[in-house]
Amino acid sequence: MNAASADYGKPLPAGSGLAGEFYRWCAQGELRFQRCSDCGHYRHVPRELCARCGSPKWVWAPSSGRGKVFSWTDVVRPLHPAFATDAPYAPVIVEMEEGVRMLSRVLDCAPGELAIGMPVALALTRVGDAACLPYFRRAD
Repeated sequence: MNAASADYGKPLPAGSGLAGEFYRWCAQGELRFQRCSDCGHYRHVPRELCARCGSPKWVWAPSSGRGKVFSWTDVVRPLHPAFATDAPYAPVIVEMEEGVRMLSRVLDCAPGELAIGMPVALALTRVGDAACLPYFRRAD
């Protein structure tokens, strides 16, 4: 994690390496995942080799931005003080149409309203001068 953004007040993702590349795409208004150039398998979190075939060849492929709630947990007592005023909140695991799962939040949904399989759509959210986080909203 990087230092907190002055206006956001919370830790931000690393700006280096493959994770940095992922968040730079978000800052440009696009959600992209690595896609293996040999077997076509999508992957997240970003890494050097394909977990399916071991290939080091890949591209940043655009995501549809659509997915479904796979799981979540209710946070009542945050472990990091910067999130204390957000509680209670529910980090969710979203299963994207591309098959990858990612940890995020559903912005327009209280923890008690979440449901397994609930359709969600990407809501890229700017949280600082250069930082943009991939959150979600309920979808039809």
